[in-house]
Parts: sequence; C-alpha cells; structure tokens
Amino acid sequence: MHIMSQKVRVRFAPSPTGPLHIGGVRTALFNYLFAKKHGGDFLLRIEDTDQNRYVEGAEAYIIEALNWLNIPYDEGPGKEADCGPYRQSERKSLYKQYADALIESENAYYAFDTSEELDAHRQDHETKGKTFIYNWHNRLKLKNSLVFSAKETQQKINNGEEYVIRFKSPEDETLYLNDIIRGGMHVETNVLDDKVLFKSDGMPTYHLANIVDDHLMKITHVIRGEEWLPSLALHVLLYRAFGWEAPQFAHLPLILKPTGNGKLSKRDGDKMGFPVFPLEWKTAEGDLFSGYREDNYLPEAVVNMLAFLGWNPGTEQEIFSLNELVEAFELERVHKAGAKFDPEKTKWFQHQYLQMVDDAELASQFSKFLKMKNISTEPVLSGAEGLNLTLVVSLLKERATFVIDLWEQGSFFFEAPKTYDVKASEKAFKPETPELLQKVVSILNASDLSAEAEDFSVENLSEKVKGWITSENIGFGKVMMPLRLALVGEMKGPDVFDILSILGKEESISRIEKAINFIG
Repeated sequence: MHIMSQKVRVRFAPSPTGPLHIGGVRTALFNYLFAKKHGGDFLLRIEDTDQNRYVEGAEAYIIEALNWLNIPYDEGPGKEADCGPYRQSERKSLYKQYADALIESENAYYAFDTSEELDAHRQDHETKGKTFIYNWHNRLKLKNSLVFSAKETQQKINNGEEYVIRFKSPEDETLYLNDIIRGGMHVETNVLDDKVLFKSDGMPTYHLANIVDDHLMKITHVIRGEEWLPSLALHVLLYRAFGWEAPQFAHLPLILKPTGNGKLSKRDGDKMGFPVFPLEWKTAEGDLFSGYREDNYLPEAVVNMLAFLGWNPGTEQEIFSLNELVEAFELERVHKAGAKFDPEKTKWFQHQYLQMVDDAELASQFSKFLKMKNISTEPVLSGAEGLNLTLVVSLLKERATFVIDLWEQGSFFFEAPKTYDVKASEKAFKPETPELLQKVVSILNASDLSAEAEDFSVENLSEKVKGWITSENIGFGKVMMPLRLALVGEMKGPDVFDILSILGKEESISRIEKAINFIG
C-alpha cells in the first residue's frame, strides 16, 4: 500500500441515530490503529445531515464509548482544530458552493421531477419487469436542466419550485477502482444512477457532504464498512469531477451473526444473550440494551476481541495490548470475507485479561461488589484479623472470567455454609467422620498453632494435619473430603489449607464443629 507523502489522516464518521454498534466500534478501532501505526491523526466527524433520524444523546454516547475503549480521537467535537467544525449540521453553509461548482463544470444538473412523478415511472417500469434508474439512458426525457434552457431553469428556481441537484454520471466508461483490502475492481459507468447530491432545502446528501468534508479535512485514507462499497464508484467520480486527488479506500468486512448467516444486528445480542454495544443504551421508549462495560468486560478485552474480527496478525499470538495492536496492524491483513462474531471467544479474551489484572486492583473491584451485596469483608467471627481480600482473590481468580465470578467461586469465605451438598455429604460423611473431624479440631487447637497468622500458615497447617493422617495410616479422602465440606458446604474452592489459613482459627473450628453436630 502506498502511504502518501503527506501526514496520514483518517476519520470515523458515524451518524448520531442511536448507540454505537460494535460494527461501528470496530471501524473506529481500525481507523485508530492505522493512524497511530503511521504517526497520523484520527478524527471524529458527526454526520448529522439527516436531522429526522437524529437521536438525543447518541453523540455523547459515541464519544464516551471511544474514551472507555481507550481509543480517543485527536480532532473532533470538543477537540477543535483547523478543520472544524466537526458536525456536518454546523458545516451546512459550505456545501452549496461545491454543488454549484459541479453544475458550472457540467458534472451535475438541476432536476425538478416530483417524488410522485418518479414513483409513477418506477411503477411503470415494474409492471414491465424492469428497474427504473435515473441516468444517461432516460435523463433527457425527464424534467431537468439538461432538457430546459438556462433561462427556463432559472425561472423555475426563482419561482420556488422544488429541485434536487443530481450528479451526471459518465456514459460508456469502464472505471478502475482500487481497494486496499479487496484489490482492483472494474465498474461500468452505464449501470450507475445519477445520485442526488443536494436538495432545495439547502441540505447536501451524504455523498456530497462526505466527499467535501474528507477533502477539506485532508483525509488520506477512508477506512469504512463494506456497506459503502456500492458508493465507491460515485465517490471516486466526484473527486475526479472536483479535480481533487482521491484518498485511498479500504472497505472492512461485515460482522456476521454467531451462526454465520447474515449481518450481526442491533437486536441479536439481547436475543442471543451477549452485548452488541460497548455501553448500555436506553431508548426513548424505555427499551434497555446491554453494554460490554455494564456487563463487567474489561475494555482491553473488548478491543482485543474486535481487532480479531476480520483481521489477524498472521502469527499464533492472540493476546495483544493496544500498543502491540498498533505495531502489528496492517490493512492488507484484513480479510474480505465476513467475520463471524463469537461470544464465547469474547469471554475467553475477558478471562485472559482478568488474569493479568493486579490482585490488589482486583480485590478493590471485588470489595465494591461485596459492598453492593452488603457483605462485610470483616471476618465472620469477631476477634480475628480482617480477611485478606487480595489473598482470597489470588486464589480464586484462575477460575473467574468476571469479578462477579469471584463471589460464585468463593462466597464461603464470607458466609459459613448453611447446608451441605447432598450428594457429596452422602459420600463424605461416614459414621467415623465426627471422630476424625474432632481430631482435626484438637490439632488446630494445639498450643503450637496459635491464631497468629504466621502460626496458622498454610505450611504449618498442612504439616500438622497431613503428618497426623500419615502417622495414623488413615486414607486422605476420609479426612480431607469431609473437612472441605465442613468449611465450604460443597466440593469446590482452592486448597483446604489455604481456606483454613484465611478463615483463621476461630472460624475454621466453628465450621468444623457445626459439621460434627450436623453428622451427629
């Protein structure tokens, strides 16, 4: 790919018509990675020319999502620079002169056909089994300035007749288009319609505003979704008509449903039980769509997952920090085929990233969760030291994907078991069990195992209890299974001696005695 000699500048240009779907987030991410890789600028432009579809709060949502994912823009709303303003609605006065310039150069014309007249043409074509296209083969039979004299045209405009300005697409030409991801393509200009560029209400259509803005904002590479591929020919022709150098284009593959058939839609997530939005979104009607942030995903995990939707580095490596992604990212390694969204893979990334979070940081997040559940991190019995939450987290995190899983894995550290797993207790609680557990209590009570942390250490406990089991020639399972059940209530959790050490002497003995009474 040819990187132009001028500074690389890319833009993410969403419409504020609702929350940002992860397809849009991935487009933003690939623009960000490309800009940073080449020392360039990443711009945000809000394309709000369609005021009927404007949704309150959508722009703020887009900005907050990019910030949460740590891929902020360099220029855009609130970060004004030489190329502002960055909302198309605030650039409205710009576009008319460019539409006029195209009329001047005979690359565009005024069309006065009413929507009723165009509908009638469409229906007439349909009844004959044809498709109506407004272009070279019929434009001289319709109501436009190619047919009327300059004087008649001016008269109609002066009379306040509604008009649109249409692009005059060339006849009988084969256009060569190049896409960084898809390579070269040929398009016959005869199949193109004369797209509307400007309406008499003073608003440009997407096509005109987009090209003018990209040119004025000095955009060097347009990286956007595959849905814009059909517009590529028109956009390249517009650059040519203005006499401007076109940027390079790259069209990203679609993100497909987990089943692989069809594009991932905004409603798929809640139907299939995973978020398709970065942040939660509440509609004006009160519908709530879940978001990755509120579902407790780490932003780094979401970014890593999105990067692999349609791109891979060509190596076995899957875990990439943002800096590593910038380093490795190349548009040529983006696939043409659609990328299947895999919710399980997203959880896999989340699990990997949770393991990298510092135990103390994780403990602080977990303690917020415990506070919300009104659970004290003080020990269950008074008198002993407070629970070492960082240590608890370090023992539980290996099996956790989300912070909430730490509670599911280790709630017994904060609440003594009220019942014992039925299947496990039938297997573990035998007539001789109370006597064996009573012996464990007396070992824990022994004078050389004081409640001091260093005395009640994993090593000391293990040495004393295992030493007794070995010397008495008792099967380990006969002691360790009921001991775990007594402490936890089921057959789960980290090493029994870790649990004893963390719970402390009083709480451990209290739980074992409770189990002895239960069996008795």
